[in-house]
Amino acid sequence: MSAMLKMILYVHIAGGSAALFSMFIPMLTRKGGLTHRRSGWVFVGGMAIVSVTALALSAARYFFDPRPEAKSFALFLFYIAILTGAGVSSGVRVLRAKNRASAHTHPWDIGIAALLTLTSLVMAAYGLVSGRVLFAGFSVIGLVNGGQALAYWLRPPTHRMHWWFQHMTSMFGSCIAATTAFLVVNAPQAGLSRTSLIVWFTPSLLGAPAIAIWTAYYRRKFSGLRPLTRGTSPAAPLADLGMPSHTS
Repeated sequence: MSAMLKMILYVHIAGGSAALFSMFIPMLTRKGGLTHRRSGWVFVGGMAIVSVTALALSAARYFFDPRPEAKSFALFLFYIAILTGAGVSSGVRVLRAKNRASAHTHPWDIGIAALLTLTSLVMAAYGLVSGRVLFAGFSVIGLVNGGQALAYWLRPPTHRMHWWFQHMTSMFGSCIAATTAFLVVNAPQAGLSRTSLIVWFTPSLLGAPAIAIWTAYYRRKFSGLRPLTRGTSPAAPLADLGMPSHTS
């Protein structure tokens, strides 16, 4: 491995460590508060570093590692980097568009959601043709996330707290990605292969119900808000919910 790739790998590990150690703080602290925001930005920064460096590392593996299995896994890691980056991007960008009352067509937001959807379809096809269950199975997560993101951005909001739910699910999804990466890296220490389906899918299988429960809780909490009507701001006053008004 060249010195440049080693440096990229070390930066990748540092970003992943920062994300992993900071991700629980926003969950447990007051939503919108200073600690929530600062720790959230540490998590976002760490995951952004992970995504960018993963793109570089997967490209290097694909072009410079002659082993066929290495090239195949490089393509998979490239897809995972897009999946991770799309989740973090959505979680942040939704806060900047929370007052929208119509469809949101910013090229970045639509583009990254469309890219995730497209690469998920490609990965699904590749996994089915090559018989790689992990590739095909994990592509479903990208298809769901990419399709949901496209639907969210392209449709006018129908709930005052639409941004809250999108932010929450996107960040939870990114936490699942960080946990998955940690388990994959350390799988050999538990006697498991890094391509084990158990290692790759357990965080998602446990995290998906947690997201559903958390979402249901806040839907009940926000059930007393007035319906969203034409000409009104979708974002409900956070002061009415007992939270600080600055969330980004």
